[in-house]
Formats: sequence, C-alpha cells, structure tokens
Amino acid sequence: MKYSKEDKPERAGGAGAGSRAVPVTLVVIVLCAFSFYLGGIYSTGRSLLDAIQPAPTALVTLGAGTTARHSSDDDQARPALAAASTAAVAFPECPADLQDYTPCTDPKRWRRYGNYRLSFMERHCPPPPDRQQCLVPPPKGYKPPIRWPKSKDQCWYRNVPYDWINSQKSNQHWLVKEGDRFRFPGGGTMFPNGVGAYVDLMQGLVPGMRDGTVRTALDTGCGVASWGGDLLGRGILTVSLAPRDNHEAQVQFALERGIPAILGIISTQRLPFPSAAFDMAHCSRCLIPWTEFGGLYLLEIHRVLRPGGFWVLSGPPINYENRWHGWNTTAQAQKADFDRLKKMLASMCFKLYNMKGDIAVWQKSPDATACYDKLTPITTPAKCDDSVDPDSAWYVPMRSCVTPPSAKYKKLGLNATPKWPQRLTVAPERINVVPGSSAAAFKQDDARWKLRAKHYKTLLPALGSDKIRNVMDMNTVYGGFAGSLIKDPVWVMNVVSSYGPNSLGVVYDRGLIGVNHDWCEAFSTYPRTYDLLHLDGLFTAESHRCEMKYVLLEMDRILRPTGYAIIRESTYFLDSVAPIAEGMRWSCEKHNTENKADKDKILICQKKLWAGKQ
Repeated sequence: MKYSKEDKPERAGGAGAGSRAVPVTLVVIVLCAFSFYLGGIYSTGRSLLDAIQPAPTALVTLGAGTTARHSSDDDQARPALAAASTAAVAFPECPADLQDYTPCTDPKRWRRYGNYRLSFMERHCPPPPDRQQCLVPPPKGYKPPIRWPKSKDQCWYRNVPYDWINSQKSNQHWLVKEGDRFRFPGGGTMFPNGVGAYVDLMQGLVPGMRDGTVRTALDTGCGVASWGGDLLGRGILTVSLAPRDNHEAQVQFALERGIPAILGIISTQRLPFPSAAFDMAHCSRCLIPWTEFGGLYLLEIHRVLRPGGFWVLSGPPINYENRWHGWNTTAQAQKADFDRLKKMLASMCFKLYNMKGDIAVWQKSPDATACYDKLTPITTPAKCDDSVDPDSAWYVPMRSCVTPPSAKYKKLGLNATPKWPQRLTVAPERINVVPGSSAAAFKQDDARWKLRAKHYKTLLPALGSDKIRNVMDMNTVYGGFAGSLIKDPVWVMNVVSSYGPNSLGVVYDRGLIGVNHDWCEAFSTYPRTYDLLHLDGLFTAESHRCEMKYVLLEMDRILRPTGYAIIRESTYFLDSVAPIAEGMRWSCEKHNTENKADKDKILICQKKLWAGKQ
C-alpha cells in the first residue's frame, strides 16, 4: 500500500518514548483491523487476492501470474483493462485420476467427515486453498455421446468405463456391455419385466400420470435412471437423485444417456428444492430407511411434495407376503415394518391411495384439512413453526416436523394447478412472494426469452437439433429460457442462486425442474455431463462474491467436450472471460444481442475435444 507525504503522520520533536507512542498505537490499530478483516474474508470463502482490493471488483487473469483489477465504477480504466486482458492464461491438465472429479462430493475426502446417517456423502466443498486449478481430462478413448433419443438406450463404454454395475447387477439388467458400448434394457430391482411394464402398472394406480396432472417427479436412489427415462416419453419430467460413490457412477450413466439427474442424498440436509415442488416422488427399493429417525426422511418427502402429490414406493416392505423370503428377513418383521410405515405416513397427513402387486401409492393431503389441525408443536410428528422458511433449502438441516400447506395459496395443490402443458404459460400464484415479481413481469419475461432463444438459434444452429440434449440455465429467474426451448429435444436444469430471490418454486409451478445453488462452489454433478451452459448476467450479479476464474473452471468441468456455452454479459465482463476461456481451450466468438442497442453482448464458446497426456 502506498502513501503520499501528506498521509504520513508527523513526528513530534524529540526522540523519547513519548514521541513513539502515536506511531506504535497506529500500528497496533492497523494490525488489529487487518486481522479482523482477514477473518471476515476467510469466513465468506473469498480468496485473499480477491478480498484485499476495493469492492466491487472483477478479476482478470493475465499471463505469467499477473492480475489486473478494475473497479466497476471506474469507467476511465476500462479501455486499459480490456486491452490488457488479451493475453491468455494457460491452465494445466489435471492428473488422470481426476477424470471423474466431483469437488464437493469427493470420496477421497470422506474420511474427514462423520458416518452419522451417511452425512459424509453430502456436500463438503474444499476450502479455497485446496481448489483445483486445472482442466479435468476425459477418459482415454472418449468421443462425443450418442445423440438423443438413441442415447436413452445406449452409450459409449469408453465415456463411462465402469463395469461394477454390469458385473454386480447383471441379473437385474440395469445395463449390459456389448462391444464398444453399454446398452440399457430398462431393467431394475423391482421391474424384472422392464421399466415400461412397471410404469404401465403405476399409471393404472395413478390416473393423473396420463392426463397431464402429474408433470414433475423426484426419483430417490435412481439407479441408472431408467424410471425417469421412461417417464420422459409420457410427458413427465423427473429429477433422478443418487449419491456419489466409489463404483456405480449412477448419475453419470443417467446424464450420459440424456436423462436429468444430480448427485444427492437424503441424509441430514434438506434437498436443494423448494417446498411443494414435485407432483410425485418415487422410491424403487432405494434402500433408504424411511421409518428410522422418527420418519425424518419421509418428512423431507412431505416437504417437497405438492399438496395432493403422490408418494410411490416399491420394494420392502410392500408386498411382503410374497417377497419376504427374498429379502433375508421374515414375514412378521416385514409386516411390522409395513404397519409402522402406514402409521407414520398417516400421522404426516398422507392417505393410502392405491396398491397393487409391488407398488403402493400414498397421497399427501391436498389442503389444510382437519389432519393438519390436529398437529401441534408437541405432537409426534410436530407441526413446524414459522422460524424456518419451508422453501429455504441450501445447507439447511432437515427438521422433524410437518409443514402444512400455506393458507395464503389457493392454487398450489396438484388438482388446482393447470394441467401440462397449460401450466407452462400461466403465471403461478407463488410469483407474488418473489421480491420484485408479478404476473405482468412473468409475462414480459416469457416474451423476452422467446425472442432471445430465436436469436440464439441464429448464432448457434446446433441449438434445437439433436447435437444438444443436456442444458443448464445457470442463473434463471422464472425458467424463461427453458420454457422457450420446450419443443426442442432438450431438457433444462434451471439453477436459482441461493443468495438471490428464491424463485425456484415458480419454476416448478410451471412444470419445469431446477435446483438452488451457489456458484462460488462446484455443482453436484460429474464432469462432462452438459451439452450447453447458459448464463445471463451471472458475473455481474455474483462477481462481488465469486471469483470468475473458478466459475469458468467449474463450467469447463461439467461441460462435455464439443459442448457449448452461451455467456450473456456486459462487454467489460466478456473481455475478462475471453483470456480465461482461451486458456481452457475454448474457441469463442462475440455477437450482438437480439437488440443491437443493448450494452450487453453474447459470447458463444465451444469446448474442444482433447486427449489427456497422462
């Protein structure tokens, strides 16, 4: 830090102790203030380099470890910054053993965390000093994935070279290795006749699956996501959920197939979804101990289910009379488990809706009925108080209480919600609780994104073709970009910032899917799982918290080789992105927006396919 002569404190005449009192005091004060400031920096996860500069700022990485800083209010410095940012930074290649690196769910770090309720499998992100600053290599022999819809039934073996499921689950027909590819015959533990026959039976039990009443679904412990894949052809959009493990790579198989999935586990933290999000939740022998811990996991299912939504369970203890001998248990034990399950669900205001063969269906009470009125803060389970927002779900511990439907919503229930596809364009009732939002703003946003998507397709002809299947909108508001692509052969994971207005409930009310996330951390997915990443003003909104370099490296990690990124930002931020993108081996072109008078510009980048040297 430099000082002018005027800034220096004047010494008193003389060299005694008294003459040194003022400077020493100042030094102590400055050191204490600096220590306090450093503590604030590390508590927020920002890097030291990012924090010691004036805020708000944006980092531009230059060559040879040089950095340039620019205050967003200092317009005169911007031309110099843009000129300086033309030098690219080179990122090294990560070691080969990081080809499936998932930073926040890394098995190499599990021993640092407790075993209680498998909490070590939840998100535990590395601190800033431990973040990788390298490019994750593809497996040897990787090539662009098979295109949708063929990918639903097959994928290249070298892209996901894991034989554990094939050898350990071969009798269940999850997948079969044939030559240079895996084939997915649609088998599963509870559907030996194929997933199609299993879902046909389920549709007979839940007629709403046929007429657009049921649109969004959650599959817990999804395997290779064959259930979610089958439902796509029936107009039902499913988020398939499974934890990261050392062998199975279930979520990676799902995304390689072109089926929506994320890494996650029901353990101690809420799932990253708002309350009343899903029309249906499903578990097919997912091995989750539903009746343990006072039914805590069932309470989380209750939270994310829409009033009137369906909870579908197959596997133990359903159909125990005919199945118990294959479960290494007794009929009496399974009957006791089934009775306990029914009692717990009834206490949470679920009703046994239908049951046949291996499948049982419960329905969550559609409104604030007399069942919820019986619950109090001292009943078992208890009725939740108002201290924690039921929609808050980013690193929020699960609570052992029931959240009744809010009396302020009249159209949140499943039967009160417009059927699919009408619900996509209707302004949801929950729009009114999002700060700065309204039905009029929703309509304007919808119209705006239709124009933007049309323009994107002129700049990127692959959008709308079978070359792009898995899409992520990294900072959506109402899911407008996803809504504009609804007729294309894509699905979109909508991400709503955990630090901004929580509009994710609106996204689900429209019949779309998404998660809460903080882009200062890694996303819950494997590398090479998305064909297109889209962001609109993300760096403008988050540059005061997140370092651009790490966000871009995370984008590179989850983007498939030959995949694309559409970055819509101010020229200032695009000039900052360009050298980092070049260092990540991306090729980029800058374009005008659909309104050429906009100050924002569009950067369209493609990630190159490169082979690891190690």
